[in-house]
Amino acid sequence: MSLASTGADASAARHSLPDIWADPVINLDAVRAAEVSREPYTYMLASDTLSHAAVPALRAEFPHITKPGFLTVDEVSLKGRFKQLVDEIESPEFSEVMSRKMGLDLHPYPRLTTIRKLSQLRDGPPHVDGKSKIMTVLFYLNDEWGDNGAGRLRVLYGPKNFEPYKVEVPPTMGTMFAFLRSETSWHGHPPFAGERKVVQTAWIRDQHEVERKKKRNATAQFLKGIFGR
Repeated sequence: MSLASTGADASAARHSLPDIWADPVINLDAVRAAEVSREPYTYMLASDTLSHAAVPALRAEFPHITKPGFLTVDEVSLKGRFKQLVDEIESPEFSEVMSRKMGLDLHPYPRLTTIRKLSQLRDGPPHVDGKSKIMTVLFYLNDEWGDNGAGRLRVLYGPKNFEPYKVEVPPTMGTMFAFLRSETSWHGHPPFAGERKVVQTAWIRDQHEVERKKKRNATAQFLKGIFGR
């Protein structure tokens, strides 16, 4: 479904976050200003997308997570400005901004939002997401990052290795990366173990797929709790 198919009746109120967020966490102006690239697939990389004033609270209120991997928002305790960040990401206003940026109407699709704090060395090999995903957005929340490439997501040209790559994404506070899923949307990051804080939301083709992914993720986390991996 193209953005044009939404017609001219799209509400102007969608262009900014609602009044309940008089002090928004997401800097939508930075998101709107980011350049969209179409090669080797459709993606965008933005910096400074989180309110500087909210950063201390985002650090303090990041959920207490002791297992590697992604947890759904249903599996963690959300509070304060961090909860507001998730609410803003899941808002129709954010979907509207991303729809206009990427040229695809995202409003009909349900979303799955997940949070990661800890990475393992085996995480992040080159891959494309499954066909149930429409688009993925990642907000990184790490204060600083080393320059050796480990843990930095890369836009890749194929499945075999991490080079050559089109762009490398620093997982630092306020960096946002978004991409449309396709058969060529290869991405991944060189092995890294340790804290790598990120909030991810994906627009999914239907609610059945969302529920299936939640169930699969819960099972994986249960097994990690038993076997410690």
